[in-house]
Amino acid sequence: MSTDDRFAKQRIADDLEEPVQEAGKLARRLGLTPYPVNYWVVDYDEMNELIAYGGFQQRYPHWRWGMQYDRQQKQGQFLGGKAFEIVNNDDPSHAFLQESNTLADQKAVITHVEAHADFFANNKWFKMFSDGAPRSADGEGRDRGPDAAGMLARHADAIREYMQDPEIERGAVERFVDHVLCLEDNIDQHQPYSPVETAEEHFEDIEGVDVTEQLDELDLSEEVRRQVFDDEWLDAQDDDGEGVSFPAEPDKDVLGFLRKHGMAYDEDAGKAVEMTDWQKDVLEMLRREAYYFAPQKMTKVMNEGWAAYWESLMMTGERFAGDDEFVLYADHMAQVLGSPGLNPYKLGMEIWEYVENTENRREVVERLLRVDGVTWRTFGDVVDFTEVQEHLEPPAWLRDVAGHLDELDPEDPRVDAEGLEAARDGEFDVDRYPWKVLTYEGLAQRHYSLLKPQYRGFVSRVGQEGLERVSRYMFDDARYDSIEEALADVEYTRGWERMREIRESHNDVTFLDEFLTQEFVDDNDYFTYEYTHASGDYRVTSTDHADVKKKLMLNFTNFGKPTVVVEDGNYQNRNELLLTHQYNGVMLDRSQATAVLKRVFELWGRPVNLLTITKEFDDHDIEVAKRRDREPEPEEVGKRLRYDGDEVTIEDVPWSDVEHLAATDIDYNTKPDEWLA
Repeated sequence: MSTDDRFAKQRIADDLEEPVQEAGKLARRLGLTPYPVNYWVVDYDEMNELIAYGGFQQRYPHWRWGMQYDRQQKQGQFLGGKAFEIVNNDDPSHAFLQESNTLADQKAVITHVEAHADFFANNKWFKMFSDGAPRSADGEGRDRGPDAAGMLARHADAIREYMQDPEIERGAVERFVDHVLCLEDNIDQHQPYSPVETAEEHFEDIEGVDVTEQLDELDLSEEVRRQVFDDEWLDAQDDDGEGVSFPAEPDKDVLGFLRKHGMAYDEDAGKAVEMTDWQKDVLEMLRREAYYFAPQKMTKVMNEGWAAYWESLMMTGERFAGDDEFVLYADHMAQVLGSPGLNPYKLGMEIWEYVENTENRREVVERLLRVDGVTWRTFGDVVDFTEVQEHLEPPAWLRDVAGHLDELDPEDPRVDAEGLEAARDGEFDVDRYPWKVLTYEGLAQRHYSLLKPQYRGFVSRVGQEGLERVSRYMFDDARYDSIEEALADVEYTRGWERMREIRESHNDVTFLDEFLTQEFVDDNDYFTYEYTHASGDYRVTSTDHADVKKKLMLNFTNFGKPTVVVEDGNYQNRNELLLTHQYNGVMLDRSQATAVLKRVFELWGRPVNLLTITKEFDDHDIEVAKRRDREPEPEEVGKRLRYDGDEVTIEDVPWSDVEHLAATDIDYNTKPDEWLA
């Protein structure tokens, strides 16, 4: 980097010092508690490199980074896309700002980043996938979060050393990394990371004798142990001839299972041999990284929607974007939210706004149902919703703090007494930073969602079922004589508090499952579409929220990829691996499945099998369906793919072999009850 470049970046950093400090303070005033964030100014090429590396400056040598870098550059050159920022889940977080951004864009990025850092610090899925090692508390007594940059740098150094080792072929390391990366999403994402520390599996025969303990007494080497478990020996352990199967329950952590029980295939010897130490080490490092990045994939909609929501509130609601920056910011925000396809920013922000509105509506409805003469049956007839809106309106001084500075009462819980004194002493520009005079409670009332023009009819839309449900769970028997008296007690912070509760516990699947209601689908014009054999094209098929939910959740369950688990590590008593596809109505791509089997073979060292279900259509049924403009009924058939190191074979299997894999309505939810326990 030239001296001029360094000076240019330093000037930009100096200009951004105040926005960074004030955005952090505003975020905390709004109730966010983010990790501290270190901001770095980078140029276009550096930004593309960071995006390719997943937000970090050092990763292990691999061709995937170059491919992602090239893709990112082409996207900017030919598709008009631009990366404004990237931030990582680390404590402190590190955010990188592109030097070519306008000041309006930089402010938007900074407010967006502060919200991301809050999500990283508070969502339980990120807490579960830390770097695996406890860190000491900081100077304020706060438990430290992950040291991801350090972990990834250590992994990069270790893998680079293996590649440079004269006794290890560099190409062999690269190929092994390819094999593992093919399975990087095949982990148990709903369990915390724990390293694989043992390479043994305990087997018990039908009489309950622990074979592993018997072998321990013989003090055999691990290689000899592996040789012992041949087909003939295993047959002898079971009087029924069924052999020993493991694991006891299907294992979602395919990488962990392969780390524990996998072997390498020696082409010269024509058999499976023990993995080398470097292979075990690399596999475990990449598995650990997969667990670290899992929560980002699990919360894409929630996280991006959360950041977009608070960015918008700060930039527009609190005028963090200056008068001369607002139009440019609004234009760029509209482009982000208007991006085609499944847009996590738009979907996430809309659901967060819906959560806020429904919680605020519930608070208002609860107050109104305590007014004498108002019941859930008479609610729509006796409540004047225009009057409700008038009583919810904030006082003039809350809307225009600078214009009413002399009228503010420092004893009012919505006013920050110290901020008011500083404002009156001229220590800061109140027009620019009115929020410094307000408390969290004051800001909540100032930005109350039900007063926004697009949501002014939200309270009046509550249905009889919703009113009855609210009434049934009202335990406070306080009564009011009038609507005005009831609404004077409204807790304006309730919507934000509910949002923070959800932010702590949910992931995208549970988020969509709980809050994607029929009301939300109708308000935001969501629908499903399918390919139809009858017409040979795609058609809108439903606007029912249950159908929309199923369709969306298929994109987020297991990162939107097929769920494949280990069912048997000694399939048919032949030391073969049996994987099963948890079929949810969507068939596997045959060519991709075949390629994956070949990768798994390299990590198992012996033949690999995969059970799945496919849909088959009769040609005659398709022709009849076209004439009648309806869809043909497919036949679901069980298939077993097998790769033995030489060829892939595919055969039909009895339905009884795959029946336990078949989709049901419950399977579509893909949300185990214990997730929310």
